[in-house]
Amino acid sequence: MGLFNRSKQQESLESGLEKTRSSFFGKLNKLVRGKDQVDDELLDDLEEALVTSDVGVKTTVDIIRKVEERVARDRYVSTDDLNDLIRDEIAGLLLDDNPSQPIDFDAPLPNSPHVIMVVGVNGVGKTTSIGKLAARYKDAGKQVMLGAADTFRAAATEQLDIWAERAGVPIIKQGHGADPAAVAYDTLGAAKSKGADVVLVDTAGRLHTKGGLMDELSKIKRVMEKQIPGAPHEVLLVLDASTGQNAIRQAQEFTNAVDVTGLILTKLDGTAKGGIVIGISNEFRIPVKYIGVGEGIDDLQVFDRAGFVGALFGTN
Repeated sequence: MGLFNRSKQQESLESGLEKTRSSFFGKLNKLVRGKDQVDDELLDDLEEALVTSDVGVKTTVDIIRKVEERVARDRYVSTDDLNDLIRDEIAGLLLDDNPSQPIDFDAPLPNSPHVIMVVGVNGVGKTTSIGKLAARYKDAGKQVMLGAADTFRAAATEQLDIWAERAGVPIIKQGHGADPAAVAYDTLGAAKSKGADVVLVDTAGRLHTKGGLMDELSKIKRVMEKQIPGAPHEVLLVLDASTGQNAIRQAQEFTNAVDVTGLILTKLDGTAKGGIVIGISNEFRIPVKYIGVGEGIDDLQVFDRAGFVGALFGTN
């Protein structure tokens, strides 16, 4: 990615995180006003600010513990140092992407074809994210194929059809109610015969509390592996950042059913709950691969830890 594109991406990210930044730092500035050092009372207030910013209880405890250790070690930490300290701890909690996976759309692919299975409940932006990924990979010069394995919802196939046409990529599909695993199997077979570089397979997104759905996802994954050993090479879970703690519950259900390798966090631009990115990455030890900060294709960004923390704290 060129310097201009990175600068444009950072501007979009900072704009998209404006609500989260204003909410979190509004709370932070209010609690440190009039104080000259970090004490127990301030730490209690900081804990409340983090929890109410949807960072999550477990991750909040991790951050507070690190701050307490720093205060105990250095004896004196002023409130002026607090922003830097929190920023460093948040950066440390965010996982770097798996080095065995592509780090950008134009990066060399470790597999041919490289198979990506996309999971998530209805309404989180899953099918749209797949369409945007297809377009971004196609623009980067990759041969892309889509698989419409969400056969339980006719609208999902229709929506994916629209994105396939928009991105100019082929789509493998069957009729409403067809066996999703069979669609996935046929998609991978077509990808091999046509020399596709990237395969994106959509899956059903009924409520995450439905045990049948999780069993179906596991079956699709097993069938893919029979067609292409090692597939799927990535399992991306799409979560709606605006749902806050509900996204953590969804992550728990899906990671129990399939080996999720990365996360896509959508709708960050419309919420003050961007802290959920930190909580989910830390709690489940799964890297955030992509984030959505707008409606445009380019607003689905490759997640950059330094850029995210910089945008969250208003510093480059």
